[in-house]
Amino acid sequence: MNGKTDYFVHESSYVDKGAEVGKDTKIWHFSHVMAGARVGEGCSIGQNVNIASGAIVGDRVKIQNNVSVYDGVKLEDYVFCGPAMVFTNVYNPRSEISRKDEYRKTLVKKGATIGANATVVCGITIGSYAFIGAGSVVTKDVSDFALVYGNPAAPRGWMCRCGVKLLFRGGKAICSVCGEEYEKSPSGIRPK
Repeated sequence: MNGKTDYFVHESSYVDKGAEVGKDTKIWHFSHVMAGARVGEGCSIGQNVNIASGAIVGDRVKIQNNVSVYDGVKLEDYVFCGPAMVFTNVYNPRSEISRKDEYRKTLVKKGATIGANATVVCGITIGSYAFIGAGSVVTKDVSDFALVYGNPAAPRGWMCRCGVKLLFRGGKAICSVCGEEYEKSPSGIRPK
């Protein structure tokens, strides 16, 4: 990489001219940030990660090894993408038919975690602080703070902002680790 930057790029990786990378971000071995991609501040981009030209990555996002963030995918701040998890951007791909004009947008909201080897089918929203279990196949929207896993991923409970499963009693829960309080609402749960 020529020129001085305020972020780190391993010598085996590429950041194309026209890509935006924020201060204190680290881009590790064999990764590629394409022209037009936007990566925020303080991110950790693992080995063999590709960030496409139409992708947006917020601040302090952690993308583990072997993940591709395709056009149309937006990761808000503090998202965690586990090793080898998969995003898609075309719902019904065919090699002989170009569908680049049919990309479906995927939004992963602030603080969400996507476990290792999970697959996120395009066109959905994963809510804030949601937790997707390893190996899951996410085919529909996920509520804020929801714990989902399986194939297809199904709701299995609720997670605290700190990443601990919540136990509800009488419509309320107090996190056993951080003490944050939550209450059930018509749309799911919310901090009290």
